[in-house]
Amino acid sequence: MTTVIGFDYGARRIGVAVGNRISGSARALEVVGNGANGPDWARVQALLREWRPDALLVGLPLTLDAGEQSNSRAARLFAAELHTRHQLPVVMVDERLSSREAATRFAERRAGGVARRKHAAALDAVAAEIIVEQWLRDQPGTTASA
Repeated sequence: MTTVIGFDYGARRIGVAVGNRISGSARALEVVGNGANGPDWARVQALLREWRPDALLVGLPLTLDAGEQSNSRAARLFAAELHTRHQLPVVMVDERLSSREAATRFAERRAGGVARRKHAAALDAVAAEIIVEQWLRDQPGTTASA
């Protein structure tokens, strides 16, 4: 596996990031809409065509003591649908504390003039970036860089 796409699943928005095992790096891409009619599958498919990943990662929201929470089931269903639609391996990645880390990174980027308040919707993509980085760190022979 060289290229992976990571998703931070949410009821309204799904953050998307890309990662590479060779470089050990991850980058936030965008936020895909999600709503009453489900995810914007056409946009997800376009991203997969563009990046041609070897595998997909989906953040699994857990409680601090590793228990399931209300959004865990929805993330698992999203992961299963990704696999069904795209026939790629899908890996669930523990995303505990990724939202907090994403908020910290976004604040640092705002303070550095790289991001503005109007870019706050991209916070979900930053959370996906963190999910990919975490997975990269856990892979043998990969050194993830931020």
